Amino acid sequence: MSANHIHLFSPFTVREVTFRNRIAVSPMCQYSSEDGFANDWHLVHLGSRAAGGAGLVMMEASAVDARGRISPADMGIWKDDHIEFLSRIARYIHARGAVAGIQLAHAGRKASVRTPWDGGAAIPASEGGWQTAAPSPIPFRPEDPAPEELTPAGIAEVVKSFRDAATRALEAGFRLVEIHGAHGYLAHEFLSPLSNHRADSYGGSCENRIRFTLEVAAAIREVWPERLPLFLRISATDWVPGGWDIADSVELARRVKPLGVDLVDCSSGGLSMDQKIPMGPGYQVPFAERVRREAAIATGAVGMITTPRQAEEIIRSGQADLVLLAREFLRDPYFPLHAAKELGADLKPPLQYGRAF
Repeated sequence: MSANHIHLFSPFTVREVTFRNRIAVSPMCQYSSEDGFANDWHLVHLGSRAAGGAGLVMMEASAVDARGRISPADMGIWKDDHIEFLSRIARYIHARGAVAGIQLAHAGRKASVRTPWDGGAAIPASEGGWQTAAPSPIPFRPEDPAPEELTPAGIAEVVKSFRDAATRALEAGFRLVEIHGAHGYLAHEFLSPLSNHRADSYGGSCENRIRFTLEVAAAIREVWPERLPLFLRISATDWVPGGWDIADSVELARRVKPLGVDLVDCSSGGLSMDQKIPMGPGYQVPFAERVRREAAIATGAVGMITTPRQAEEIIRSGQADLVLLAREFLRDPYFPLHAAKELGADLKPPLQYGRAF
């Protein structure tokens, strides 16, 4: 393979931001915050991936309001006090040649639970749990407390929280924002007929169920500069009959593009306990390929992408514009440097690490 024809290491420009390659660090919850604050763990965790050669390093799902945290240990961006340490992380990522991004999130009915290593169960009010909110008062698991159904005024307040969070992300120095519309969290709960049983303008038809996501995208673009990219992560299918599916995802992608969304990051699942996911290497890549082709929008592929040649083929064949790696980056913070060596690409390690490469 000629170094001049290695697609994985070709630059990718979106608006006025150029990624040095097509390898992105997918947002990964670390459950290591107190009161939503980033700390040294996040600086080292994300900074090492930037030093390892990634083109994009994405901060984990960051709650736009305190009620939108998955757990009490979640990252937050709901108050101005969060900005200072986030800006330190963004500066370091940029200093290492990567683009710093942040995912804005609201967990909806999947909020107020323990961290995964503590079992992930709902936290009782007596132990600090809080009232969750969702499109409809339907719990994620039968044993969970029912969420509060958001009123139209409550929906407007959440939309404003996303807008305000984007303003803070800009002040912190991030060059990319991603809306978290996947994995059974609030935006996804509006999208899927399995979790959205509303009878007003936010429920029923697909046109109504996508309204919240469209409003969030439009609100963010009011404050997010034209020169900077806006991404949207979706679950391309619920993997449940009668749920949200890939055809719906294509339509959503078509609708968000004119609002200023530049790339759709295609994951799947997370909404229903009844999901049946046929996992295997690259099992979600066909979703990114179809959305890219049918909606004429850039896409990101994610999910069990673990080898340099697999990632190269996804980009070379036009199935996606970016590959987003999660667990592989946990195993190997320097995946891009190792991939460049395997594929024969020219990606230099930090000077301090040169002797090892």
